[in-house]
Amino acid sequence: MTQTPNTLGFIGIGLMGQPMTLRLLAAGYAVNVWNRTPDKLKTVIAAGAHPCTDIADLVQRSDVILLCLADSPIVENIVTHSILPHGKKDKLLIDLSSTHPDITRQLAAQLQSHCHMDWVDAPVSGGVAGATNGTLAIMAGGTEASIQIAREVLRPLYAQLTHMGDIGTGQVSKVCNQMIVSCNVLVIAEMIALAEKSGVDAGKIASALAGGFADSKPLQIVAPEMASACYTPVKWRVKTLLKDLNMATDLAQSQKTAIPMSALAAQLIQLHGSHGFLDHDPATLIKLYDDKK
Repeated sequence: MTQTPNTLGFIGIGLMGQPMTLRLLAAGYAVNVWNRTPDKLKTVIAAGAHPCTDIADLVQRSDVILLCLADSPIVENIVTHSILPHGKKDKLLIDLSSTHPDITRQLAAQLQSHCHMDWVDAPVSGGVAGATNGTLAIMAGGTEASIQIAREVLRPLYAQLTHMGDIGTGQVSKVCNQMIVSCNVLVIAEMIALAEKSGVDAGKIASALAGGFADSKPLQIVAPEMASACYTPVKWRVKTLLKDLNMATDLAQSQKTAIPMSALAAQLIQLHGSHGFLDHDPATLIKLYDDKK
């Protein structure tokens, strides 16, 4: 594929997929959509998306197939059983999910071998707000030609798209991103708990630290939520951080390198999730330190 496509197929209309699809529609793309739960398609259909009866139908109708799915097993299942049998060399797959780098490389090789169809791994960072506002950071792996197509297709979605290298490097970069985010959010939680117990108005922490070395987007987003015990609406999920930290641990083992901070973060988030918080917002991590919230 050498030209920018006109028709996209989007699989996975969830927290991130819905605002991404709406932005692609607003940019003038024809977008075919499929979701395991059809009720979640109502908003994008109302905005002009075309619902497909199944993934095979979506693949046949679309130039570029976009995936925004929960985890590696789901990506693997959909690619293996529903995309591989219908892929063609004039199509491109862009995986916006956070997928294990090894599985990404394996699936990309199978897709290329079976139907000469290229793959770009393009995981995103920026949350629902970034998807809604078109300010995501995208870390992409793939050939230069395919990355150029991805740059154009995804332009309504990002403030920055960086070509990290060959297929799989985008996913490795996302793992690195999540290591920083997860450790950051956990430190913010224990800091808010300490501040409150020490007599500080924790609601002022984020604004007080703004612009200093301790400032960060997670601080500005989750510190006020933790201080006010406001955990809705859910913008991302504890289980997402845990999944990505488990990938970091697996990747570190395969590369024979130590990640003690991220490994501890994984244990703490696993503990929090085991108390019924896997589908909750990570702002609830404050409950590890302050059960009154």
